[in-house]
Amino acid sequence: MEGTTVLTEQREPIVRAFLRHARAIRRERWGNLWGYVFIAPALLLYLTFNAWPVVRGLCMAFTDYRFLIRGSEWSFNGLQNYHEMFFRDRVFWHAFAVSLKYTMMTFPVQLVLSLLVALMISSITRQGVAAFYRIIVYLPVVLPISVAMLLWQQLYHYQFGYINYLLKAVFHVSQPPNWLGDVRWALPAIATAGVWKSFGGDTLLFLIGLYGINRELYEAAAIDGANAWQRFWNITLPLLRPILVLIIALNAGIASATQEMLILTNGGPQNATLTLGLYGYQLAFQQGDLRLGYAASIYLLLGVIHMVLAGLVFKFFRTERY
Repeated sequence: MEGTTVLTEQREPIVRAFLRHARAIRRERWGNLWGYVFIAPALLLYLTFNAWPVVRGLCMAFTDYRFLIRGSEWSFNGLQNYHEMFFRDRVFWHAFAVSLKYTMMTFPVQLVLSLLVALMISSITRQGVAAFYRIIVYLPVVLPISVAMLLWQQLYHYQFGYINYLLKAVFHVSQPPNWLGDVRWALPAIATAGVWKSFGGDTLLFLIGLYGINRELYEAAAIDGANAWQRFWNITLPLLRPILVLIIALNAGIASATQEMLILTNGGPQNATLTLGLYGYQLAFQQGDLRLGYAASIYLLLGVIHMVLAGLVFKFFRTERY
């Protein structure tokens, strides 16, 4: 008993010193440890449903994982997926060309349209009216993508769609286009729906920049004799450059558009709307033995392309505010 008492008395200063150092570490480096307890559930959910799928996808991109073939999950094949992608897969290059074409159809139109709408809304002096138009413009953005594309699918219907009805009734077009069934019209039709769905977000970003411009600059330019175009070119556009850079970087992912094509045409007709994003989805979930490894390599390549494009945008269009 005496030995135990002596050991206990010797341990007490050690325990107190440890607790003192632990409190110091908590105060100086780690903050309040109770904070980590409260964020632990959210952190666990993030690691489980966000971080782990990303890590698993990166690893899967270098394997020949086929979901319907047992034992192929971790069959590492190095760069074989990319060799097949670049040198043997003709569908990949076709989908790559369709993605570029879709980007060229949507991005310039979306950029110009959102800027024009933002300029018109910013010129409205009555706050209530301006707020109403901001809500109307942003409504397609908050609309679920499935609902929005099904809406456009009804509008594009060859026999009963409102667009072809107007073409027949008002413009007397005897043979209106089969918007989603014709190779010539399918991709432009989907691009129109995509622009309608997304341009409202860019419009609000432009409005943030426009509302931040000092009105006195326009008044001084008007006194000096500058017309509307000169004020836009020399005042509005340069001061909107940081917002413009942000919008271009955010829209770098248009090339991987998937949901619009999946809902409206699933890549048809004759693969005319088969983008890289949809091609990867079909390989992973719709075709053959479900090549998840090869699909992951396609999405990894898309991610690298988007990062490179965003980096180039920030490098060459960087301003003093960035």
